Amino acid sequence: MNALGMYTATSPLRTVASLMLMAGAILLSAAAWAQQFGPNGLARTETVRHEFDSAREAIQVRVDFAPGSSAPKHTHPGVEIAYVLSGTIVYEMDGQTIRLQAGESLYIPAGAAHSARNAAPGVSAELATYLVEKNKPLVVLDK
Repeated sequence: MNALGMYTATSPLRTVASLMLMAGAILLSAAAWAQQFGPNGLARTETVRHEFDSAREAIQVRVDFAPGSSAPKHTHPGVEIAYVLSGTIVYEMDGQTIRLQAGESLYIPAGAAHSARNAAPGVSAELATYLVEKNKPLVVLDK
């Protein structure tokens, strides 16, 4: 009840406007976060690191690729499962070209040299899940 003794309800227009403002705030914060790319055009955000057993750990990393960027040929001290969150990412591994879009994934065996590049006009992202040996660098550039 308001000051005049009348019941009021939130109008549909007010509700829609509020939702649009919240969505805009989320998009702006996501855009600001996505702009924190390194000099190679990649932004890596570790989301989980946990002991798997006495010799290995499980690690999950979100990797954002700026338009036109790529991760050079590299290896990991264990397996990787790459799941494309958005955009299109092209992987090169064992002489094969593998093109994945959002919702698709790729198993990369331990020690397999591979590279990845953003093939979309905008930002692409993957969630990389690793099961790797402890106390070793996660990414080793291929020579």
